[in-house]
Formats: sequence, structure tokens, C-alpha cells
Amino acid sequence: MSTAVLKSPLQKSLKIALIQLKAGADKAANLAKVTKYIDQAVKTSTVGTLDLVMLPECFNSPYAVDQFRNYAEIIPSGETTSVLSELAKKYGIFIVGGSIPELDGEKVYNTSLTFDPSGKIIAKHRKAHLFDIDIPNGITFKESISLSGGDKATVFKLGDFGNVGLGICYDIRFPELALIASRHPHNSFAMFYPGAFNTTTGPLHWHVLARSRAIDNEVYTVLCSPARDVEGGGYQAYGHSLVVDPFGKIIAEAGEGEEILFAELDKDLLPKARESIPVHYQRRFDIYEDFVGKEKAKVSDL
Repeated sequence: MSTAVLKSPLQKSLKIALIQLKAGADKAANLAKVTKYIDQAVKTSTVGTLDLVMLPECFNSPYAVDQFRNYAEIIPSGETTSVLSELAKKYGIFIVGGSIPELDGEKVYNTSLTFDPSGKIIAKHRKAHLFDIDIPNGITFKESISLSGGDKATVFKLGDFGNVGLGICYDIRFPELALIASRHPHNSFAMFYPGAFNTTTGPLHWHVLARSRAIDNEVYTVLCSPARDVEGGGYQAYGHSLVVDPFGKIIAEAGEGEEILFAELDKDLLPKARESIPVHYQRRFDIYEDFVGKEKAKVSDL
């Protein structure tokens, strides 16, 4: 393919803020903290006028399998949906709403909502891969005790910027979601993953998985973590929210505590990456199956 005709799937550079905060047992206090931090992000941005704010996984509740149902809300009538919708509208920004426990009938899902600048929900992703692990001398955690898994990949149009894919935490370990998002006809420019890796899996794989998904698909990869609750006795998130560019370079990274991380996704970098190392155009579907073209690859559409 001639590089002369390559165009960026990101139509204009995107200025973002990742809100790395920790949630407590009081949902109202958690939502008040979200409101405060988003207000602060908009007013103190170091990258210019913000286009998008992203929240971490389970930002309105403790990350605990025995608590998800207690904090679960019906979407879109729940209070968290209402708060994020109003904030998106107030500041005229996109909000990738981390994730919250969602109640649908008898089932509870770990669900991420994205809002456009008018406050409308434009994407809904239910965590597809549940975090069920048992690491010797490490951590045992089984989301399937209380959660159900989603059954669709999520790809959507982020206004005039272009298409993006959305996953939640453990979803990043399964490259198929990013592959679906980055391939034709979606041609996404980024994957967003709110995630709460822990202090065992975080040091092992947080950075390498983010860089791998970016390199595999030549897209930006954006991860937003809760802050580490050093003084608490519950689940300890790794922190280190980060942004990786299409070359696999980390361009922004937070620490472990509560923090706002700013970054700009440069539209001109995507075609440079795909021209320099054109794996995006050199797939050999004649010798391996193009699984994303199959009807069974279900993609969420609101």
C-alpha cells in the first residue's frame, strides 16, 4: 500500500485527562470526589482545553466481589449515570466513565459508559472477561462469584475524532478486542481500558500489556487505574495510569496516589507509525483466518 495515501484515523488531536482516585464505602462521597476532580481537571489542564476525561474501574464503589451487588445501579436511571451525564454536559467534554456495578434483572455486570459533550450515552461496555485468578503466594480474586460477563466487543465513534475501542481491566489480556477495534471497517485510533490491576499483577504486566496492545495494533492505548489505598485494608490497586503511543512509547504515567494525568493524542503520529512499520497493512489473511470478519464477532452498538 502506498504510504502517500495514508490518513490518520484520528481526525484531530485529542486532549485528555485521566482521573486516578480511590473510592470508599460511601457512594455519595465517591461521586462528590469525581465531581471535584473533573472540575479541577478542566480548570487546571496542562494540555489546553480538554476534550475527554476518563475515570478508573469501580470508581463509585469498593472493588470487592461481596459488595458489587450492594452498589449496583440500573442504567440509565441510576444516580451515577445522572452525575456523569450532567458533568459531560456542564463542561462540554466526553467522559469515559470508568466502570460501575450495573444491575440488570438478577444479574450484575461491571459496566463502562461513555458520554458525549451533550451528556448522551454513546457507548456501553460490559466487562467481557471476568477476573478469576488464584496466584500462589499472591492474590486470589474471583469476579464470577457476583458478576456476569458481557458478550460483545465495544467500538464506537468519538464524535469528530474517529473510532475507539473500549475494554475493562482484565479485557486487556485478550488481544481480540483491540484487534476487532483496530481492523477494517472500524479503524480505531485508540483503545481505552479503565482497570484496577493489583500490586501483584501490576508490576508484572500493566505496562507490558498496554505497550503490547499499542504495538500490535498501532493505536494509542489509554489505561486509567484507581489510586492505591495504602491506608485501607481492601483491594490494593496498582495505580500508574498511563498513555502509550502507537510506537509503544509511554508518553504519560501517574504515580500510585490520587492524581490527574494529562496527555495529548497527536493525530499525526498514527500515520507515521503505520508508515514506518506497516504491520497494520501487511496482515496475511490468506494464510490465517480473519476472525474479525466473522459474524460471530459481535460488536456493541447503542
